[in-house]
Amino acid sequence: MTLHNTDVAVQETTENWIALLELASREVFDLMLGNRLEMARQPLSDAGLDVTTMVGLAGKMCGLVTIQCATSSAIRMASKMLGTEVEKSGIETWDALGEVCNMVAGNFKIKIPGMGDNCLLSVPTVIKGGNYKFHSSANARRMQTGFLFEGALLLAALEIKGLS
Repeated sequence: MTLHNTDVAVQETTENWIALLELASREVFDLMLGNRLEMARQPLSDAGLDVTTMVGLAGKMCGLVTIQCATSSAIRMASKMLGTEVEKSGIETWDALGEVCNMVAGNFKIKIPGMGDNCLLSVPTVIKGGNYKFHSSANARRMQTGFLFEGALLLAALEIKGLS
């Protein structure tokens, strides 16, 4: 199979993955945070989103799942997940946000036949601050969707480098 044919096969395989990422995100937010995510209107911008959490995918599928939001949204998510008051948020906010991304990534991968046990997840990483540029693999395919979490923008993205 030529490289071109491989790229086409991966593209055909991944066509509905953004819908699966949307479903996985909605299910996690509903179950773990008791919050219904609404779809955001296009175009999506990461302006003002100063927190990024990511979980790597390795094995049969290689890539990255990311969630971006504003600090205030991260604090509200952690508060809902941990059952604490927003005013009392602390370092556990970042662990909770990382766990939300981890659950979205895990929920996403089990929706793809054959990926459950054949794709491993990394430990979540959280980046705080708005003055950075995020560059992934040059040949990764990026799919992004946007939600409204309590009226604030939240971006979920999937970057796939390849399938083996």
